[in-house]
Amino acid sequence: MSNHVDDLPSYEELPVVDGTDLRHAWDVFDPASGLGTLHHLTPGRRLDALASAREGRTIGLGLPLGEPLVPPFGRVGLRHEVYPANGFSWGDRLDGLDLQASTQWDGLLHVQHREAGFYGGHPGPPADAPHLGIDAWGRSGIVGRGVLVDVGAWLEAQGPYDALERRAVSPDDLLAAVRAQGTEILPGDVLCVRLGWYAAFRTLSVEDARTVMTRPVGAGLAAGPATAAFLWDERVAAVACDNVTVEVQPGDKADGFLHHRLLTMLGMPLGELFDFEELARSCRERGRWDFLFVSVPLNLPGGVGSPGNAVAVV
Repeated sequence: MSNHVDDLPSYEELPVVDGTDLRHAWDVFDPASGLGTLHHLTPGRRLDALASAREGRTIGLGLPLGEPLVPPFGRVGLRHEVYPANGFSWGDRLDGLDLQASTQWDGLLHVQHREAGFYGGHPGPPADAPHLGIDAWGRSGIVGRGVLVDVGAWLEAQGPYDALERRAVSPDDLLAAVRAQGTEILPGDVLCVRLGWYAAFRTLSVEDARTVMTRPVGAGLAAGPATAAFLWDERVAAVACDNVTVEVQPGDKADGFLHHRLLTMLGMPLGELFDFEELARSCRERGRWDFLFVSVPLNLPGGVGSPGNAVAVV
């Protein structure tokens, strides 16, 4: 599908970490920049992305900070306090704000490979790799052409589909959904994948939601090397999904860990728990699936993750 206009290596040309099937791009971009594949968001591509905003209307892509009510993996829920700052003004503060408990980005310090370390081969701990903090993304922003792939709707059209049951979405599935929509993936795109996971999760009782969030299950991107190859060769800048882990759950040791393949090895930002429901309706009504994607993570030095703070401009 790609028509590359750069001289970057293909996935198969990337070096392999000894003793693994993991290919890394540590020498492709400057690891010290902390940007990873956000280097694909060149000034020219950002300017081109402006053409994807045709109506000037914004659609929020993030859940409220206190949602989901049952945070994933036992993370702490948000506590918000409003207090009188003085005789005429009010302030508010947050206690227990887990930066990865709602719509969020996994930063380059989120996942460490046991032998290979963090992105760039840095052995860690995170405090010793401040250049990999999410503040690098906060300073640059994640701004470019977004394309929504409603693979959930495409799978539903093929037959019975439940987003809360295990389903590994392959690159072929993604491409089939893209073609059914009549769109394409371009170099530098922020790939937004709607699986229908969070829409289904919202219908659960609190008890069932707690069970799912303790040991997540459901549709997600296949974790094998073919997914990493596809995303790298398409020059995708970042991936955001509406599920809790991006990759399919539960995982399979035989397939490996997609977070290692993408975050640790390629430096590709991963967004989780994005809200694509209104955006999907809008794209379907307009018959257009591209838009200007704008997200500014927190400028938090050494940060591991950040709320998404994202909108689509359609």
